[in-house]
Amino acid sequence: MRPPGGSTVTGPGNPPRRNPFADEGAPPSRLQQVLARAGVSSRRDAEALITAGRVQVDGVTVRELGTRADPVRHQITVDGRPISVTTVVRYFALNKPRGYLSTVEDPFGRPTVMELVPPAPGLFPVGRLDEESEGLLLFTTDGEWAQRITHPKFGCTKEYDVEVYGTPSRETMETLRAPLEIGPGDRSTGAEVDVIATSGRNTRLRIILHEGRNRQIRRMCEAVGLSVVSLVRVRVGGVRLGSLPVGQWRTLTSNEVESVSTTPAPRRGKATTTRRRPPSATRSIAAPQDRRPAWGERRPS
Repeated sequence: MRPPGGSTVTGPGNPPRRNPFADEGAPPSRLQQVLARAGVSSRRDAEALITAGRVQVDGVTVRELGTRADPVRHQITVDGRPISVTTVVRYFALNKPRGYLSTVEDPFGRPTVMELVPPAPGLFPVGRLDEESEGLLLFTTDGEWAQRITHPKFGCTKEYDVEVYGTPSRETMETLRAPLEIGPGDRSTGAEVDVIATSGRNTRLRIILHEGRNRQIRRMCEAVGLSVVSLVRVRVGGVRLGSLPVGQWRTLTSNEVESVSTTPAPRRGKATTTRRRPPSATRSIAAPQDRRPAWGERRPS
């Protein structure tokens, strides 16, 4: 029986032929879903792996996204490595300390967060906290669940407790809340920013993001002249850091797992309707009232 759309499987030295895994009688799981559930990657990234010819089913390279397979009946490999059939999906929360990279492995041998959680086939960190940041970091073997946290279209909010040097002016706070240029061609969509407390020369801010760009909060603060003293993530969706000790992990509850799959809340109007300032008003952004001296610079007496 010829599969719909003429799906084909190609292999070294083999001419194109019909894809036996794409037939109507094939198992119900699409290959990209199998890869995501095995913790190989998100479903979108799994699709890229398939179309790039990096996935094989029973030794045959598969490039069709309609391919279906059963990880129990078929041998599935990615770049020649068999995927793990994960019977128990894992969901962990870690209070990440400073000095650890949010990656599965580091080619230079630096400490990674994987050293702080129990080993499990296909386990990976969801999103990232940079090396000097602390707080809540989630882990899972469920690629589709991870995508609901990291992809902006799902609107999974992340909350941070950020200590900055100095006292941000009202104009600086409004600038942080509005869409902000944080790099060449890179513009944030706005954030919720409020003052939690002041202590001496420092100010603690609560910052809530609806997206997750690389080092976003640090770049936002840098764009308005604020220096970050400490950055702690305290919430992801409905999962809170709570009293989890630094460097310790715990298993998520079923309610916490479900909390990141809820319909995202609507964006705040301010983030999408902020008017662009006239050129004369955007030449400079109010700096903190008390600036941290640059390296080698003496504070006036």
